[in-house]
Amino acid sequence: MDIQFTEEQELLRSSVQRLLREQYDFDTRRKIVASEEGFSRKHWEAFAELGLLAAPLSEEAGGLGGGPLSTMIIMQEFGRHLVVEPFVETVALAGSLIEHLGTPEQKQDFVPGIIDGSKVWALAWTEKTSRFDFANVTTTARREGSDYVLSGEKTMVIAAPWADYLIISARTSGDDRDRGGVGLFVVDRRAAGVGLQSFKTIDGRRAAEIGLRDARGQLLGNEGEGVAALEACRDRAIGALCAEAVGAIGELNSVTLEYSKTRKQFGTTIGSFQVLQHRMVDMFIAHQEALSLMQHLNLSLSDGDGGLSRLASGAKSKIGYAGKFVADQAVQLHGGMGMTDELNVGHYFKRISSINIQFGDPAFHVLRYAQLDAAA
Repeated sequence: MDIQFTEEQELLRSSVQRLLREQYDFDTRRKIVASEEGFSRKHWEAFAELGLLAAPLSEEAGGLGGGPLSTMIIMQEFGRHLVVEPFVETVALAGSLIEHLGTPEQKQDFVPGIIDGSKVWALAWTEKTSRFDFANVTTTARREGSDYVLSGEKTMVIAAPWADYLIISARTSGDDRDRGGVGLFVVDRRAAGVGLQSFKTIDGRRAAEIGLRDARGQLLGNEGEGVAALEACRDRAIGALCAEAVGAIGELNSVTLEYSKTRKQFGTTIGSFQVLQHRMVDMFIAHQEALSLMQHLNLSLSDGDGGLSRLASGAKSKIGYAGKFVADQAVQLHGGMGMTDELNVGHYFKRISSINIQFGDPAFHVLRYAQLDAAA
């Protein structure tokens, strides 16, 4: 599959490419990751000024109406440059949930801050025993007046140290695995009763363990809608993450091919060795297959086709395995320098490894695909 972009989509892609090429090279990215905050407010504001934070959101919510295809275009370029700023967490996750579940008042209160870059969001749904099950929730929420009071713990919340607001899944009724008893709640990250233990992730980002002790929040949508909303959001998030992975895979192929043309062994470039040529052809094929499947998924998301969850799981597993294969080969072909901090190859390897476990690893999605296929 090869999507033919519209004039507006081509303009978006060229604008993102130009911005990142001029302002977000690998050395800049290393400095951002090593900084105290761990991401660049300056670049985040530049993304907002360019309209990237508004591009996927609907016009009704105040965005530009670009939908999943805009997210795909942006994330593929972000993957090529290893952008660490929380676009997926703020726009593809939180923005999408607010857009689909929020009341008109909530959209008016929250969406403008996402679009202009003044507010960062994070989604807190994982718990220590939940693995990839949205319904496995022990965090509780009880109604108190017009608000809710939340208590519990969330783990591995990406971008939480940067966030102004959190969307938290919590149980209002039922046992620990009751799908119908989970809701989503907006909580001010600096509110009383919210505690964060921040840490760096292997791919250079920031995450946190979150403790909630009678923290006040407001319901997003209706009670009991949380699991279904998160499952739909997961499909959209997988589309974004797959686009990022494909961008990273493509860049790994490019730098590895270039290295093979200059690195000499036994008096000749390693790219002249037939066995390595075969390996790089396999890497190229893996990238092209991943690219085609990623485009198919995002086009289906844009069109609202049926069977999206099955397609999303198929894409996540296939692209996950392709990413791991290409990253492994790239590191090996670069030799010992492949995992040094000074070379970008190891950083792509770490980012692809992190993408592979977000919202379910490839093995989980192979099983989920089979289950959905059997139920179809």
